[in-house]
Amino acid sequence: MSTEVESMFYTREKPWHGLGVRVEEAPTSADALRLAGLDWEVAQEPIFTEAGDAIAGYKVNVRDRDRKVLGVVSDRYRIVQNREAFSFTDALLGNGVRYETAGSLQEGKRVWLLARLPREYIIAGERISPYLVFSNSHDGSGAVRVALTPIRVCCNNTLNLALDTARRSWSMIHTGNISDKMQEAKDTLFMAETYMDSLGEEFERLRRQKVTESQLKEYVGQLLPMEKDATPIQEKNTMKMREDMLRRYYDAPDLRGVGNNAYRFINAVSDFATHARPLRRTANYNENLFMRTMDGNPMIDRAYQLVKAA
Repeated sequence: MSTEVESMFYTREKPWHGLGVRVEEAPTSADALRLAGLDWEVAQEPIFTEAGDAIAGYKVNVRDRDRKVLGVVSDRYRIVQNREAFSFTDALLGNGVRYETAGSLQEGKRVWLLARLPREYIIAGERISPYLVFSNSHDGSGAVRVALTPIRVCCNNTLNLALDTARRSWSMIHTGNISDKMQEAKDTLFMAETYMDSLGEEFERLRRQKVTESQLKEYVGQLLPMEKDATPIQEKNTMKMREDMLRRYYDAPDLRGVGNNAYRFINAVSDFATHARPLRRTANYNENLFMRTMDGNPMIDRAYQLVKAA
């Protein structure tokens, strides 16, 4: 397992990001905390100079389990404990929610959970399972973030498009009244059906939008541009990636009956962005892939903007 992952679990088949330790069943929130190694809390303590004087305006976040220092924050920073994150999704999603993966990155500085919503959707003739992703940082570097990530069941492709008609994510900073902000998110944002209904309407529009062979090559060229003054090796690598993306459009078994349209193109790009082998695999490749999935993959969003502008 890669060094960025401190602890994690997943259920059933290994997820698209290839991280974690397998367990047999999607657990309840209490089980998920334990299996993910997130059954610890964060405490805030004062910071002192070498002379023993307290540093005004700042505190340090410390993990209670092992006294690990997670980060220095302002005294306005409010902690959202791991158990609060799970309680939040329990209350938000209601009965039937199951946690499929959760874990800790960078020695506890960042944590996440991914919950599969109880309902599946049939959109454009395909089974789409919506997942809720909740991420949080304990080092002061980022906000609490909640996002909806629909997964195409047949191939584990992510389809979390940035729609104009419905928000897919929400975030809050660690200041002010945290409980009020959580309630605000519950009341106003995560109407998962609103996003999924809008996504269904957009998928139908994309299926009706024809894509010619010349348009397809133009789109692929814009997504994978040739660098100016590229070396022969760089040119070869770019052409190889373009051929890979085109092959996913033309040859993927699950797309052959879809027709030559924008929906097929978006799925081919998603397949490439989610599953293609990188030319140079970094040590943290799987973690970076998962974080892009949480935040919305920029390549998929770019592909969507290209076909919208056509």
